[in-house]
Amino acid sequence: MRWYIYAWRGGPCVLKSVGPTAPRLGIAVLKAITDARDAERAPDTTILMSLIREWRSRDPDRRSSPEWSALSASTQKTWGSALDRIEEKWGKTPLAVWNDPRMVAKVVAWRDSRAETPRAADIGVTVLRSLLEFGRLRGRVIFNAAAKIPQLYRNGQRAEIIWTDDDIARFTAKAAELGSTHIVDGLRLAALTGLRRADLATLTWAQVGEHAIVKKALKKSAGKRRHMAMPRIPALDALLEELRGRHRKEGVETVLVNSRGEAWSADGFGGSFNRVRDAADIAHVDEESGDKIFKHLHDVRGTFCTRLLTETDLTDREVADIMGWSPERVAGIRRVYVDQSTLLMAIGKRLTSLK
Repeated sequence: MRWYIYAWRGGPCVLKSVGPTAPRLGIAVLKAITDARDAERAPDTTILMSLIREWRSRDPDRRSSPEWSALSASTQKTWGSALDRIEEKWGKTPLAVWNDPRMVAKVVAWRDSRAETPRAADIGVTVLRSLLEFGRLRGRVIFNAAAKIPQLYRNGQRAEIIWTDDDIARFTAKAAELGSTHIVDGLRLAALTGLRRADLATLTWAQVGEHAIVKKALKKSAGKRRHMAMPRIPALDALLEELRGRHRKEGVETVLVNSRGEAWSADGFGGSFNRVRDAADIAHVDEESGDKIFKHLHDVRGTFCTRLLTETDLTDREVADIMGWSPERVAGIRRVYVDQSTLLMAIGKRLTSLK
């Protein structure tokens, strides 16, 4: 058994030990905890670490900045990991160094060194940009060395990636094989509502109205949490009736429940979903590069979008308002998945008539 001792919850690790019982905390460990606490409370104000501590506090007696506190829990988790890497690499660099325009090249080189994981590299630059902007607004640095650095991740715009009927069928079959049929409920609900992962996990029956699902989104858009109104299409009515019959423990009001009849956590559902997806090998292959990437739960929103475009007479603008997307993004999905299919069907009919 491996033991990890931290100075405090979320703080630095001060001892690692292997053994059947928890290690005793000697004088050296207690001193390391004290030193870590002192460093947390009063870091050198001339280095980047002090700016990181001002933005995101790990001291239980001091709050984080309003900007960090305003981030959703999931964003804090993702950005927190990136911020740890920034602190590890640049935490001890003087803030004065960040006023040198040559740091732009340093940031780009850091991004490029992580090109094997382009999305993680881009997140790192995004977090660094936000950190430096926080410092610029407070007069700690003169300019933002991470601003206007382009992304590496080619599929950062995933509007053209959706889950097909075949994807959903393969996922369903694999979930049954793995004994994870409750995961399929979430996939089906996502395909008929377009809800994000956190909103799927927290959707309650009280938020399911007669004509629409009305919910305050957990994820911010343009700095605000907007109220979503997802229309109830006929297929959704049938699914909701089915989900009402799921076993659930007393007091559980969420629409989705796990195999124990309990509400899902967003991370719990996401992790279980990804395990089934990986086992079923649900992936998108880029036609130009041949790169293969696993499809995300978030891509199921595109599936819902195609339903709105094919099963209703809504305009691109109206669908965009429902999805929280731009009309141009919706138009892109219409071109790829709706207009193209309609054109192929028309050509097929014409060729059949010539026989």
